[in-house]
Amino acid sequence: MSISTGAKPLVLHAHARGPNPIKIAIAMEALGVNYVVHFWEFGDDAAHGVKGEKFRKLNPNGRVPALEDPRTGVVSWESGACMNYIRRVYDQEGKLGPVSQTEQDRVDFEKWEYFLLTTLGPMTGQTNWYRHYNPVPNDDALNRYRQQTLLYYDVLEYQLSRTGGTSILPGRVTAVDYHYEPWVRQHGFAGLSLTRHPNIEKWLDTMGARDEVRAAYRKIMDSEPPKYS
Repeated sequence: MSISTGAKPLVLHAHARGPNPIKIAIAMEALGVNYVVHFWEFGDDAAHGVKGEKFRKLNPNGRVPALEDPRTGVVSWESGACMNYIRRVYDQEGKLGPVSQTEQDRVDFEKWEYFLLTTLGPMTGQTNWYRHYNPVPNDDALNRYRQQTLLYYDVLEYQLSRTGGTSILPGRVTAVDYHYEPWVRQHGFAGLSLTRHPNIEKWLDTMGARDEVRAAYRKIMDSEPPKYS
C-alpha cells in the first residue's frame, strides 16, 4: 500500500526529457509516494517557461526539477535537495540511504552522490549542449567535454567493478543509483559509447529492469504536458 494513500500528491515540475526530474520520480516510485508531474517549456514565456516569472517563483534559477509538497508546504529545487527531502520525510526506514550508518558508509554515499551532481552530470550536460544545442558548431569544446565525460565514466566503471555491475555502492541499490541512472542512460544522446565500460552497461540494463525505474519513466512519458489556451 502507498504510504501516501488518500493524501494530496506531491507535484514534480519537469521537462519531458530532462534527466534530473526522472531521478526524483524513481525515488518516489520506490517509496510509494503519490505524485503528479507538471511540465514546463524551455524559454522565458512568463506563464509556461522555466525562465518565466511564474516558474521562477518556485525556483529562481529557472531549472527543473522543483518539488512541491502540499502536505508540508515545503518547496525544494536542485535535484540533490529534492532527493534528500524525499529521503528525510518519506524514507523513514532508510531504504534509499547509506547501506549502514557507519561514518564510512555515510561518506561513501555522499561522495558518489556529489560526484554525479558536481562532475559527471554537468560534464554530460555540456557534451549534450555542444552536440545538439550550441548555435555555432564548436568541435574543440565538444571534444573536450566528451573526453572529460568519458574519463568520469572510467571512474564509475571502476567503482561498479566492485559489485559486478549490480549497484554503485556495495550492498544494495540506493538513491545514488537513482541519481546516475537518467544521466548515464543519455550516453547515446551524448554520442558516447559504453564499449569500454561493460560494468556500466550491465548496471544500466539492471537498473532499467527495476520496477521503480520503469514506473518512473512511464509516469514521466505518459503525463500529458499542459494544454495552453
